[in-house]
Amino acid sequence: MLPARLPLLALLCLLISHAQAGPALFSTDGYRIGLYRSPTPGHLPGATIVDTPALQTLLSQTPKPLLIDVYRRQWLQGRFIEDQPHANLPGSHWLANTGDGDLSPEWREYFVRHLYKLTEGDLSHPLVFYCRSDCWLSWNAVKRAANLGYTSVYWYRDGLDAWEAAKLPVMAATPEPFE
Repeated sequence: MLPARLPLLALLCLLISHAQAGPALFSTDGYRIGLYRSPTPGHLPGATIVDTPALQTLLSQTPKPLLIDVYRRQWLQGRFIEDQPHANLPGSHWLANTGDGDLSPEWREYFVRHLYKLTEGDLSHPLVFYCRSDCWLSWNAVKRAANLGYTSVYWYRDGLDAWEAAKLPVMAATPEPFE
């Protein structure tokens, strides 16, 4: 009689272990969908990871890369809500909320439209994405831009935190209009 119960017991153990594992961290298409503020990997296919000195070198080159901040901003009743001040690297374009793993069609269009406008449709124009350190939002945005066909994509992995730690200037930020 015990052998007949083994498959049921195995199934029960599998269900318990799956429940203990918690929610999935990645979507089926590979974007991080949970625990955005946690350690990030040291690599990202389709992108070059840069630190602060490398970013400063990039910023002195021609064409100058576009800095894209993807930090979140509260969105309520069709507008951004300034719940706390946010600063970013000088010259940045803040595409708030575009680093989430699951984007609605409207937020995806916001991301696509602004990248196209900022690069004037040039998929080879250098793009540097950032957020904060240990932030998967910029990782997702880099992956998304590479999947859209952008070929010169950089990930400033430690983002605003590293920039401020180097005592470099920041400026008050406003998200790009949702339009």
